[in-house]
Amino acid sequence: MPAAVPSRYTVSEVMTHTAVAIGRDASYKEIVALMDQWAVSALPVLEGEGRVVGVVSEADLLPKEAYRGEDPDPERFADTAKAGAVRAGDLMSAPAVTVHADASLAEAARIMARRRVKRLPVVNDVGLLEGVVSRSDLLKVFLREDDEIAREVRRSVLGGGALSGLDVTVTEGVATLRGTLSDRSLVPLLARAARAVEGVVDVRVELVGPVDVPETSHETGS
Repeated sequence: MPAAVPSRYTVSEVMTHTAVAIGRDASYKEIVALMDQWAVSALPVLEGEGRVVGVVSEADLLPKEAYRGEDPDPERFADTAKAGAVRAGDLMSAPAVTVHADASLAEAARIMARRRVKRLPVVNDVGLLEGVVSRSDLLKVFLREDDEIAREVRRSVLGGGALSGLDVTVTEGVATLRGTLSDRSLVPLLARAARAVEGVVDVRVELVGPVDVPETSHETGS
């Protein structure tokens, strides 16, 4: 019976290993300049030997413009406080939302979606910076060649003897399973397992051959 295929791609395979970072004392203008120079939307904040203590993002910098010339608003204390900050230590969001290099791409994507961030610092077991992974990095798996995806589906999803009547073609990332299948109840499981293969955009199932028809009773009128 097909099972969900665990992702064989990890964050370490797609992340940027040379990450731009700043210290707590980095100035507001320095942060803006670095973001512009490196075309990034957030920077990890480090202390000591490289331990990540926070992240300064574009969202942390915007209050300075949004609240320019306005009186402090007690109901938006955090935003107005950042509007007056000039150093990374006061601007950063802490603790930092991070991920480990051996995490799956799906896990990293869930963290980004749940925490509404575009980039994640990648840290080791003691919190030292190893790199950065972005939304665009996670999308790299969709650049896999169709033939490569098809080979993986055949190996990891259709490898069982009970599924020898099926084959797969992949076009633009859409995997189509074709052939005969004696147990139609396996279709949802097959589709789920194929969809778990990295790079698959969608799954279609096109079966041929006899379909089990339930027995029906016939009544005759007098």
